[in-house]
Amino acid sequence: MNQFNLPGCLFIEEGACERLNEILADCIPGIEKKRTVIATEESLLPIMGAYLDEMKRDLPKSELYLIEENSFEEAMELAKYICMKDVEVIIGVGGGKVLDVAKYAGFVGKISYICVPTTLSNDSLSSPVAVLGTEGDARKTFKCTIPAGIVVDVNVVINAPLSHLQSGIGDTISKYTALYDWKLDAAHRGDRVDGFSYLLSDMAFSSLCYNEEKSLKSKEFIKILTQALVLGGLAMEIAGNSRPSSGSEHLFCHSLEENYREISISHGMAVALGSLVSCRLQGRDVSRLETVMRAYHMDMDPMNWGITKKIFTDAWLKAADTRKDRYTVLNEVALTSDLLGGIYDELRR
Repeated sequence: MNQFNLPGCLFIEEGACERLNEILADCIPGIEKKRTVIATEESLLPIMGAYLDEMKRDLPKSELYLIEENSFEEAMELAKYICMKDVEVIIGVGGGKVLDVAKYAGFVGKISYICVPTTLSNDSLSSPVAVLGTEGDARKTFKCTIPAGIVVDVNVVINAPLSHLQSGIGDTISKYTALYDWKLDAAHRGDRVDGFSYLLSDMAFSSLCYNEEKSLKSKEFIKILTQALVLGGLAMEIAGNSRPSSGSEHLFCHSLEENYREISISHGMAVALGSLVSCRLQGRDVSRLETVMRAYHMDMDPMNWGITKKIFTDAWLKAADTRKDRYTVLNEVALTSDLLGGIYDELRR
């Protein structure tokens, strides 16, 4: 059985940032005496500046560290700083770029990491991985440790761009096809699916899909989306891999990233589009996914994202090669240009 960790604390509250120091003291006793780095980015200072100033006042050994880019080099530079300065705690305040860099730097530096997201674009806030840029525009997923604590202020996240929240929805609904592919993989290898991880990931999907709140700017929706993303991350931690959240739909996303870097589409929207295709390839009813995406006004037409039929077809034909060790429905279906072209036309209707 895989050995796993769980966050020591989880707060999803309205006004959580207004009592952040109290929450941090609960997460890490004696934090006020520890050398702490508060990692964020310059663009967030006008929004989070008052909270950051208050945090620094109550944490006399803390200092601000501005992250410029989501890259492996940046994370390693921060990790080096942590080690050289004997930092004991790192607090990431921001979106995916800040959180992934801070998470990986904390992992390399072997210190406690607290996650304070300002948006909800994917399940990395609680996952055991960090996605960082490497050479050129390429990105790589690195294994690391999940946060020691997660603090989500609903009043902060509700002001995130709608596209970020839609991306978070996309990353959540993609679990529908990822879980199916996980079962295919387990059957192919003669292995077993971890039941508890499967349950958590399925709960993440179901909690979002079957809730009655459809307003992206509702506090209730923000709480539901946060819970779904946290569950998705924890499912990966317990499974010891990303199979509860990543299947053929993610391979399509990786293929776009690797072969068509000029396409401007978020990770969450790419995997959501991927799920619409994977679901068809799996021979399942896609209407459930389409209903959710329509409810949250998510654009299902690949052309509107700059994905032409040629790019769409080529990306799918190359998708399996992005993770050759990963068995999915792509290993069981004979993909052809005609088949994929027909699916593309369906998505455009």
